[in-house]
Amino acid sequence: DWDDTPPSSALEEISEEDAVQIIAEPLLPLQSTTLRDYVDHSETLAKLVHLGVDLSQVEKRQKAGQLLLTLDFEKDVRKILLFLKDVGIEDNQLGPFLTKNPYILGEDLEALETRVAYLKSKKFGNSEIAQMVSRAPYLLLFSVERLDNRLGFFKNELGLSVKKTKDLVIRLPKLLTGKLEPVKENLQVCQIELGFQRNEIQQIVYKTPKILTASKKKLKQTFDYLHNIMGIPHHILTRFPQVFNSKLLRIREWNMFLAFLGRAQYDPAQPSYISLDRLVSLPDEMFCTEIAKASIQDFEKFLKTL
Repeated sequence: DWDDTPPSSALEEISEEDAVQIIAEPLLPLQSTTLRDYVDHSETLAKLVHLGVDLSQVEKRQKAGQLLLTLDFEKDVRKILLFLKDVGIEDNQLGPFLTKNPYILGEDLEALETRVAYLKSKKFGNSEIAQMVSRAPYLLLFSVERLDNRLGFFKNELGLSVKKTKDLVIRLPKLLTGKLEPVKENLQVCQIELGFQRNEIQQIVYKTPKILTASKKKLKQTFDYLHNIMGIPHHILTRFPQVFNSKLLRIREWNMFLAFLGRAQYDPAQPSYISLDRLVSLPDEMFCTEIAKASIQDFEKFLKTL
């Protein structure tokens, strides 16, 4: 449910008059509902298809089809493709990238270059920028002010250093492009409903940025089970926040199996202690033999009794 949406400015590249004129071109098949029908008449579309752009996906995006039909390949598109290659998008990634973000073809080249220059001024390296742009395709549609405000928000809200803030958005660049409301709500949930301290939240988010965009319901249910049923205190959850990314069903099944075997021990002070990261990261077979000291058949038999 949490996703990044293109800024509205990118959608307003074309007026109603322009749209009517595109359709009125005598060469183009009238009443057409798919961009595919225009490919024979449009050099731009033909070349984009050749690059690997999926027109059936593009036409689902608001006004993207109209935008592409107004662009001239040599005049408008080529320079953006060269720019994207310069940023570090590989040739074989251009098609998939433009399928996700066709709007970038209608952007002003200087504005795009300014945004990249801003990221470089914040000491993001070339390969980091390339990685961020390919993982958050709408990133370069946003103004420098917006990017700056976003970086400031995460730095101040989480009390992170500049370096850690950078590291956070490199790992989850959609934090710069997605809506902020769900992120603020998740921070509230961690603090008020789950009872983590501010410095604990800082560590949790830094280790596992996805927590900022996870479903609130899932966060609460997972916490409730780990803390209230398995008895795991806040400071240990802070050390292994990746448990919040795991399937609750799997945690529940393993915990019940371990309890059944008398091995459910999550207190680091005890000799038979089982660490949370092993609980969630080991494949079933290994978990059975190494941690539960049982066979996978025993585990499967146990599941049938539930």
